[in-house]
Amino acid sequence: MNSLRSFLAVSLRYPQNAKAPFVSAKSSGALAKRMVEIAEENGIPVVEDDIAANVLSVRQIGECIPECTWEAIASIFALIADMESRA
Repeated sequence: MNSLRSFLAVSLRYPQNAKAPFVSAKSSGALAKRMVEIAEENGIPVVEDDIAANVLSVRQIGECIPECTWEAIASIFALIADMESRA
């Protein structure tokens, strides 16, 4: 099986006035790989989490993440904030 075929990428946004983060982009396969490359080229933090990607990839673009993922996603946002504050 081609591992690129199962590669997923999900982009999240969390504007200050939003109830919860929402899916701003998603893809699979070669397009997902390119999505990650573009993010890295532009200094956008990328976190690898296969479980989160699988859960969030079934959401529609513009849809808030499910409440059951809030704690895990908050941990990811905290990790990114910590990384950015150290840079």
